[in-house]
Amino acid sequence: MTSKLSAFRKTQRLFALCLVVFGFFAGTAQAHQIKAAITTVLFNPRTENIEVMHRFNLHDAEHAVKALFDKHADIMDDAKTQQDFADYVSKHFALLNSEEVPLALTQVGFEVEGKHFWVYQETAQPPEIEGLKIRHDALRDLWPSQVNTINVEGNGPLKTLTFTDNVTLLEVSFNSEHH
Repeated sequence: MTSKLSAFRKTQRLFALCLVVFGFFAGTAQAHQIKAAITTVLFNPRTENIEVMHRFNLHDAEHAVKALFDKHADIMDDAKTQQDFADYVSKHFALLNSEEVPLALTQVGFEVEGKHFWVYQETAQPPEIEGLKIRHDALRDLWPSQVNTINVEGNGPLKTLTFTDNVTLLEVSFNSEHH
């Protein structure tokens, strides 16, 4: 495992409680009926990067790759299918600055962990950033009821965005005192 992927895994554990709480509420509403993913956008002061961690239910990812790529696709054991799904997620997620200029995200890695499939991305933090506009339509082309929740952390108070229905772009703003 690369050191960057290892650092992402450590960061990922810091958010485990948040993810457990989200999973509890999603699971109690309609077990396996709700199509949902959660993403953390973390402003990491140590690395001065914006780190993005997407978590998909493995069950949903399994169904998605069969519909997106091939009815025999295997996200559990096939590295090519895993890479294809990570590329799909990367193409369906974007961070833009206030002027709607995309921030260049680099794919750091992906992994199957328990009942989840993770995709990791990062970009350097711009020196001045007043806010972000975010697009996250992964799996929403397959399932219109797909809910993609994003937590933005590390630049002021926690901000949560939820993509449902026909929402395609959401926005968060930051106070300049948090830079």
